[in-house]
Amino acid sequence: MKIKPLADRVLVKNDKAETKTTAGIIIPEAAQEKTQTASVIAVGPGTDDEKITVKVGDRIMYDKYAGTQIKIDGEDHLILKMSDIIAVIEA
Repeated sequence: MKIKPLADRVLVKNDKAETKTTAGIIIPEAAQEKTQTASVIAVGPGTDDEKITVKVGDRIMYDKYAGTQIKIDGEDHLILKMSDIIAVIEA
C-alpha cells in the first residue's frame, strides 16, 4: 500500500523501542515508554501557512500524543502535522 500525505502532513515510521537495558534486563512491552522518535517516509506538499521543513529519510522527534496511527503492510506508522514535529535528529 502506498500513502501520500496531503497539505502539511508527514508520514513517519516509529523507531523500535528498546526491549533490553544495557545491563541485560528485559523490559516488558507494557513497561516500555512510548517512542517519540521516527523516520520520515513521505511528506506532503505543505501549505502557504505551514512549510514542510523535513525530508524523506530524516529522523525526527515529535509530541508524545500527536498524530494518527495507521498500519501499512503490518507495520505501525504515524501521520503527523508538521507543527507536531519538534526536532530533527542529526547524527
